[in-house]
Amino acid sequence: MYEPIRTKSVHSTVARTPSSDFPHRSREEELDIQLAGHLAALLAVTDELRALEPSAELDVAAERLAGQLTRLRGGAASPSRAAVPSSTARLDALHQRAHALAGRALVVAASRADTAAAILSAERMDAHAVTVVA
Repeated sequence: MYEPIRTKSVHSTVARTPSSDFPHRSREEELDIQLAGHLAALLAVTDELRALEPSAELDVAAERLAGQLTRLRGGAASPSRAAVPSSTARLDALHQRAHALAGRALVVAASRADTAAAILSAERMDAHAVTVVA
């Protein structure tokens, strides 16, 4: 009366699929990726600020950020750097953005217990907070 099912059920094949068939990242790897993203964005804003108002402090901060990025990426690739600043960017807006990015990086660095990145992020927050408040 009924024709037999000739193919396997979708539900039975999904239930039997081991979870190792697709790659998983650990929590630490996910936090590394997040932290590297925040630090890369902070480096880009720092490079824009350096182009608009050059200072030795921003040069040192950019080099330290680049070093942290290289460390987080396993030394494989150096971070890309901003070449030309946007002409419409105002200094106070860039400092506010840098302050916010440093805060995000600090939160992720603290959650993954990365002391070096947390200290650098806190220092950058302090440096940009002075400019934001002033």
